[in-house]
Amino acid sequence: MNKTTNFFAVDLGATSGRTILGTVSTDSLQLREITRFPNHIIETCGHFYWDIFALYYEIVEGLKKVAKENIKISSVGIDTWGVDFVFFGKDGEILRNPYSYRDPHTVGAMERYFSIVPREKVYALTGIQFMNFNSLFQLSTLHTNNCSALEAADKILFVPDALSYLLTGNMVTEYTIASTSQILNPATKRLELELLKAAGVRSEQFAEMVYPGHQVGVLSDSIQKATGLSAVPVIAVAGHDTASAVAAVPAVDEHFAYLSSGTWSLMGIETKQAIITDESFKQNFTNEGGIEGTTRFLKNICGLWLIERCRAEWEAQGHRKMSYDEMNNAALSAAPFRSLINPDAPCFANPASMLDAIAGYCKATSQPVPVTEAEVARCIFESLALRYRQVFRMLQSMSPFSIDCLHIIGGGSLNEVLDQFTSNAVGVDVLAGPAECTAVGNIMLQAKAAGLVPDIHAMRQLIARSVATKKFTPQDAAKWDEAYETYNKVYRTDI
Repeated sequence: MNKTTNFFAVDLGATSGRTILGTVSTDSLQLREITRFPNHIIETCGHFYWDIFALYYEIVEGLKKVAKENIKISSVGIDTWGVDFVFFGKDGEILRNPYSYRDPHTVGAMERYFSIVPREKVYALTGIQFMNFNSLFQLSTLHTNNCSALEAADKILFVPDALSYLLTGNMVTEYTIASTSQILNPATKRLELELLKAAGVRSEQFAEMVYPGHQVGVLSDSIQKATGLSAVPVIAVAGHDTASAVAAVPAVDEHFAYLSSGTWSLMGIETKQAIITDESFKQNFTNEGGIEGTTRFLKNICGLWLIERCRAEWEAQGHRKMSYDEMNNAALSAAPFRSLINPDAPCFANPASMLDAIAGYCKATSQPVPVTEAEVARCIFESLALRYRQVFRMLQSMSPFSIDCLHIIGGGSLNEVLDQFTSNAVGVDVLAGPAECTAVGNIMLQAKAAGLVPDIHAMRQLIARSVATKKFTPQDAAKWDEAYETYNKVYRTDI
């Protein structure tokens, strides 16, 4: 008999969250969405906050629904976006809602911090890509601004760890989520004391470091009473959503790169050791924690944020909202390589109008301004594909092994136009899927903790048997080579 086991995954993104039931057997994995809910950024008193209590409420509601359906779950696992954290007082109470990484209080924070600890030393100790919203710079800014919550904090927990604490009453610091902070040393796998001290933070303000698969605790008595569930274990999965996603790549060996495609794009490789070199520093690559002691060597790239912002503007202007298929077909109808942008130029970070930002970039680089929805979509998709080529070439130069294919995972893997453009631009086969990679990785790590699979290789074998992928092979190489030359001519980082 092929016995099945149920796991409960909480997958929280920067705009929405979901609770998902994963049913695992010896040869398959099935997912069912239990609840879906928005994750609002709250603007008040000049700052942007996450509503941690609303997220906790939604998790409990999902657990209640599972209990009401008389579904027995073996464990619970939570993954979220990176870098953000919650302050807790000595009494275990939350001191205030956490700032969002999009809060502007860290503008200029890196330069201020580098006056204390040089940029080169920070990278040598952490191997983390410099972004002004990294936890290190958030904490340093809060210290500089005499933040009362930081001063009173007995413990600082990253978001998935904070939510696990609210469910169990136990505090931990999960390794993969901590690795996004720019405080963790990947060689020692410990928080770097020198960096903490310069940020005005004490090491004892963080909980014990644990690794994916660790049991944080069980649902507290109050949660059991509220939901009707028993003392279900809560597992520290790969708490960073990208770490869970990469764990779900259905790769057959190590010779692959991955592109986690969504609001953000993250392109990288999985390595046994961190890669911290002059070249990785120059190109601003990051070394984040993976499962089973691996490192995710990657670079953050702006992703489908560009097209989503444009779609929202068109809808606000009264345009009929096109489906994704309609958008892709429209893009294919537009003239190729008419206008190209650097998706990671500062002007696209959070503009009042994305359409105006694209127009401004094209004007500044003496290119035709895309006007129609089809022209804008084509501009974005081609530019993303060419940016992927640029980063892929950097990866090839620094990888300790040859890269034979590119796995595209996440919701963006469903965009077959972008998948094909990416294969064309990068020049290797693209395997697209799974789209639900983060939830799949979360659930499979729970399954590994339960002893259903022994290691990451077995995890990926089961995933490959359970999810469909689609293969894209490179086309029109000469045209994309020529387009890449044009892209490099208009590539700007100062607009």
